Amino acid sequence: MIFEGLAEKLQSTFDKLKGKGKLSSKDVKTALREVKLALLEADVNFKVVKNLINKIEERAVGQEVLDSLTPAQQVIKIVNEELTDLMGGTQSKINFGAKSPTVIMVVGLQGAGKTTTVGKLAKRFRKKGKDPLLVAADIYRPAAIKQLQVLGERIEQPVFSMGDKQNPVDIAKAAISNAKSNGNDIVIIDTAGRLHIDEDLMNELEDIKGAVTPHEILLVVDSMTGQDAVNVAENFDQKLGIDGVVLTKLDGDARGGAALSISSVTGRPIKFVGMGEKLDALEPFHPDRMASRILGMGDVLSLIEKAEEQIDAEKAKELEEKLRKEEFTLEDFLDQMNQVRNMGSLEEILNMIPGVGKQLKGLNMDEGQLDRIEAIISSMTIEERRNPEIINGSRRRRIANGSGTTVQDVNQLLKQFKQTKQMMKQMGDLQKGNMGGLKGKMKFPFF
Repeated sequence: MIFEGLAEKLQSTFDKLKGKGKLSSKDVKTALREVKLALLEADVNFKVVKNLINKIEERAVGQEVLDSLTPAQQVIKIVNEELTDLMGGTQSKINFGAKSPTVIMVVGLQGAGKTTTVGKLAKRFRKKGKDPLLVAADIYRPAAIKQLQVLGERIEQPVFSMGDKQNPVDIAKAAISNAKSNGNDIVIIDTAGRLHIDEDLMNELEDIKGAVTPHEILLVVDSMTGQDAVNVAENFDQKLGIDGVVLTKLDGDARGGAALSISSVTGRPIKFVGMGEKLDALEPFHPDRMASRILGMGDVLSLIEKAEEQIDAEKAKELEEKLRKEEFTLEDFLDQMNQVRNMGSLEEILNMIPGVGKQLKGLNMDEGQLDRIEAIISSMTIEERRNPEIINGSRRRRIANGSGTTVQDVNQLLKQFKQTKQMMKQMGDLQKGNMGGLKGKMKFPFF
C-alpha cells in the first residue's frame, strides 16, 4: 500500500469518528491532532502540516458539518479535498511544443533513478504514438551512457551519444539536429547528476538550458528521502527553474513526506511517480486519486487505465466469445493471469478497489503462487491445457515433476480452474438476466 503507515493512521482516526454518530467540536479537534501527528511522523513539512490542519479545522468545525446527518463523512470529505489541493489540485501534464521536437531536460542527483526515468518516459511516449530520441549527456558517471543505450534497446528507441569526451552542451545541440533530421518528435536529455548540488553541476545545466531552450525541465527525486527530496527540489527550482517533479520509488517504504510537501513548498507540480523497477512502472500523478488512496477510498480510475493499457482488446473479445460458448481453457486462464500481473502486484491492484485494502490487512498475498500456477500450466501438453479433464493420476505426477511442484499443487490448480469456469458461467447467467438460484453461490476461488 502507498504510504502504508500514514494511510493506516489516518484511516484508523476516521474510523473512530464514524463510530461516534453525532460529532462535537472537541471530537473533530481530537481527530485533527491525531492527523497532525500522523503527517509529522510521515515527514511532511511542519509548516505544510500546520497550514493544512488550520484549513481543515476551519471548515470541519462549522455547524454545517457538525449538524450534518453524516458528520464523520463530511470531515473525511474535507480532508480528502484539502489533501488533493495540497498535492497540486489537478493533474499537471507535459507541455508539448507547438513545433517538433519537444525538448525535455531530465535533471536530478545521482541515485534518484534519473536515467531509468528517461527510459520510462520514452516508453510511455512511445505508447502514445510518439517517437522519442534519448540523449546520453551524462559524461561523468561510469556506465551512464551504456545504461541508457541498454534501455533504448529494450524499448526499441534510438539513443544519441557522442561518447564521454564531448561537452554536454554540444551533445544536446547535436541531438536536436539529429532528431529533426530523423523525424523524432520528442528529445529527452539525460543530464549529469551529482551526489549533492554544487556550482559546477548547476552551471552545466544552465548552459544546456540556454543552448536548447527545453519545453520541460523535469526534476527526478527519490521519494524515500522525505524532506531531503523537498529541499533538493527547492534548490533546483531556485537555481535552474523546473517545470515539474518525477517522484521515484513511491512503491518502496516512502513515508509520504515528499509527495505531500513538494508541490506546496516549491509551487511546482508532481507530474509522474515511479511505482517499480519495470519500464512501464511510471504513472501520471493525479492529486485527487492519491488522496483517495491514502484515505483508503481506492482508485478505480487508475485501475481502469491500467487495465486498458495492459489488456489486449482483441484477446478480450475472443475470451468473451469463448466464455459464451463455455470454451474457456487453461491457456486462456494463463493468458488472462499474465495480463493482470502486468498491471502490477496483486496487493497494489486490490488496494485500488474501494474498501478492499482494509479487508486484505494481514493477508499474505503470495505472488509466488502465481509463479507456481504458470509453471504447472507450462508443463502441460497443449491437449492437456485445452482439455484438463484428461489429466489423470500419472499425468498429474508428470506435470508436478516437470514444474517443480507437488501433485497436491496440480490438484489445487485444477480445482481452482473448475471453480473459475463455474464462476464465469454464473457471471454469464447474470448478464443474461438469469438471477434465479444464483444468490449466495458466487465464489471467487483466488481471493
